[in-house]
Amino acid sequence: MYILIVDDDLVDRKLIRKMLISDGAQLHHITEVMCVSEGFQAIEKTHFDVILLDYNMPKEDGIEMLIEMRAKPKLGNTAIIMISSSENSSVAIECIEAGAQDFLPKGDITRSSLNKALIYAKKRFEAEQRMHDSYLAVKHMAERDQLTGLSNRYHFEEVLKVMIANNKRTKNCVALLALDLDNFKNINDTLGHNVGDEILIQTVTRINNCLRRDEGFARLGGDEFAVIIGGICNINQIGMIANRILEKVSEPFIHNGITINCTVSIGSALYPNDATEAHELLKCADIAMYRSKQSGKSKISFYKAQFQYEFSRRVDIQNSIKHNLEKKNFRLFYQPVFCSKTQRISGVEALIRWPDTEISYTPDEFIPIAEECRLINPLGDWIIATALEQLSVWQQSYQMPLTLSINISPVQLQKDTLLTYLLTTIEKSNVKPSNVILEITETAFMEDSKEVIDILTTLSNNGFRIALDDFGMGYSSISHLMSYPIDIVKLDKSMQPLGDNNDKRLKIIEGLSLMLKALDFSVVAEGIETPTQHALCNTLGIDYLQGFLFARPMPAHEISQLLKK
Repeated sequence: MYILIVDDDLVDRKLIRKMLISDGAQLHHITEVMCVSEGFQAIEKTHFDVILLDYNMPKEDGIEMLIEMRAKPKLGNTAIIMISSSENSSVAIECIEAGAQDFLPKGDITRSSLNKALIYAKKRFEAEQRMHDSYLAVKHMAERDQLTGLSNRYHFEEVLKVMIANNKRTKNCVALLALDLDNFKNINDTLGHNVGDEILIQTVTRINNCLRRDEGFARLGGDEFAVIIGGICNINQIGMIANRILEKVSEPFIHNGITINCTVSIGSALYPNDATEAHELLKCADIAMYRSKQSGKSKISFYKAQFQYEFSRRVDIQNSIKHNLEKKNFRLFYQPVFCSKTQRISGVEALIRWPDTEISYTPDEFIPIAEECRLINPLGDWIIATALEQLSVWQQSYQMPLTLSINISPVQLQKDTLLTYLLTTIEKSNVKPSNVILEITETAFMEDSKEVIDILTTLSNNGFRIALDDFGMGYSSISHLMSYPIDIVKLDKSMQPLGDNNDKRLKIIEGLSLMLKALDFSVVAEGIETPTQHALCNTLGIDYLQGFLFARPMPAHEISQLLKK
């Protein structure tokens, strides 16, 4: 057994050595030193099984060496027996609590007690070390993300607190980047979670290559990551790192010969400018990241106080949508669509409205939020059921072939159950599919998804009529008219001339109308607000008219009054 004796008293050292040598049962390799500093020098050169350490020495107490040893990785790798001329039990307790395996008063040391203490201390330390290793393994699992090996949310937040505390003293800034992969759910849904996991691992490697070693990097969950950048002197440093990450992540991924495109949106918040507490800083970075998503993705946004208001408003709207859906508080208004030849109502468009409450939101504001948080599916189901039930009432009451237009979100088109729900609901309402017009905006076609073509084709084959809404608004493509089963084209109100001197608008709407008529599409002009616009539509032979000039959106009972006339 390799034994180190650390004691400033020469007589005590010789006495202990003599006792150890006199034990014929075991051969010991004994090293003697006079102070703590010499003790540390000795353990750097040799691994000792046990250290016999004097509690009280002139320059530095043995308890200090004990505490420093136990602070090292693997607990210092050595069992320690504290020895002292004091027999005070409080000294013994202090030593055991600091990490010693045993305590021997010098006056009680005998050859037998010393050798027993050596054996017990070594075995006890080995058991403690196994427990400590198990603790470290469990601690590592608790602090690390199993897929990527990065810090998890809990560990990251602890590191962020320490980083902020350190920079308080140095008066430096700390930047926090919140990162979220764009459209990652589509990768999981279409290619499977195994491919998604591989993309996450490759993304981590790319981001790591953009960071310094002293920057904290964590996976907070799913496709959400965060990076801490300490010692910030200039905001340009943040921009440089973030732009490197944007550039690297946006490079195509290759998996089994398949090219996969995936980008990242980044939000940045700065301590102490934006927040002084770790959880608040993370919240600010998240809000800025959401702003990047809203601005078109694959961008970096720096936190501004205005974002906090917008984010809070978004959360309020999202919570209110859930509440109003549960309570069935939403309202449907209907805007009449007139036949240009007969000047009579040919159909209505169902338009959702916020409940009549003190705080109200427009569809332009709450519909995108419903789409993003996937509440559009239950909301869309409610619109379909309510509108079809009302159409059934009108058709039975007035015995006229009234059509109903329902706006369908691109998100709803991604749901396989849409067709089943529509067919079930029209059967329950005793309405023909040909009386139902499903209005789709061109944003649904932007990715030229085969799934969208398939579901629209199936809907069309089942008798529903498909209308292309907001044509001419900005995403218009003639190829969409050819590729998708479209029956009706609705010219966006932005196409309407605003006065007498709108030659360009006039020529565009004339050209589009001629083209659409030649292709045998039914054409609806939206946003008719003036007699001049009405006259133009008549001149161009547009089939159906809709706008404030004829009627605004109104509740069902007001539509009933119009139908009576």
